[in-house]
Amino acid sequence: MSKYIMEAENVKKYFPIKGGLFSKIVGYVKAVDDVTLKIKKGSCVALVGESGCGKTTFGRTILKLLEPDDGRILFEDKNLAEIKGKKMREMRKNMQIVFQDPNSSLDPRFTVKNIIGEPFTNFTKIKGEELVKKVLELLELVGLKKEHLYRYPHEFSGGQRQRIAVARAIALNPKFIVLDEPTSALDVSVQAKILNLFQDLQEKLDLSYLFITHDLSVAKHMADNIGVMYVGKLVETSETESLFEEPLHPYTQALLSAIPVADPDYKVMRAVLKGDVPSPANPPSGCRFHPRCPEAKEICSKEEPELKKVGDGRLVACHLY
Repeated sequence: MSKYIMEAENVKKYFPIKGGLFSKIVGYVKAVDDVTLKIKKGSCVALVGESGCGKTTFGRTILKLLEPDDGRILFEDKNLAEIKGKKMREMRKNMQIVFQDPNSSLDPRFTVKNIIGEPFTNFTKIKGEELVKKVLELLELVGLKKEHLYRYPHEFSGGQRQRIAVARAIALNPKFIVLDEPTSALDVSVQAKILNLFQDLQEKLDLSYLFITHDLSVAKHMADNIGVMYVGKLVETSETESLFEEPLHPYTQALLSAIPVADPDYKVMRAVLKGDVPSPANPPSGCRFHPRCPEAKEICSKEEPELKKVGDGRLVACHLY
């Protein structure tokens, strides 16, 4: 059996652009374009990059919340493209997601008991007092109290709402969870508590994570490995420590140089990128980063670089290597 719990191979997800009198397809938004990423069992892989680079679309596609247009997605060696209907429904017990905004992911008409109890209602025969007992166990696990059971989402703080969303995600003992920027809508002090909760749950429940974030400091704290995305493409993957010690791709270097340091005497050379992120509906030819890259050469505008192995286990898509 493979050591990877999730393997995405050459995954593509395009969204059609329609125009004209008869709404014909005139182009595509290439949100995820030929991305390959592997996640080991029990590990956390962070996916980082600027807003609009395709991180969230990739996370939803590997869970088949969005149907991939091309590529292969393997969960525990099972090809998800070949699994449909009731079998796919059963698979969903093992694959869950925590969304970015708990305000929109929790039904305002449901009490906490109904929200966390919904997975049991849909997938098991557990009900009545046994259901309440299960929900209370999950509340305790995520740091909430018994008196929260019959309250509604609007009666909680942002951090508490995210804890409710986490309790719902782990209700059926999943093996793999996509965490889609789960702390970006929270205060900094609350973020730390939620991140520690994720780490505690990972240890207790033997979970594997894909952690989607634009915050490299959070990625460093959480992840064993990091993948860097730019306009639908994966440009670098590496162990976390190696990436922070020696970023190889110019885009990764620019991202790391932008991390603020809480020391007024510490001087850092900022890699300021020119221009804006190009549209995934009309990406540049060759390397997608070349219009903003300080190291760009003539070949960069003509040939798209392959994601190649550089050093021990690192992959980089750049003509410099």
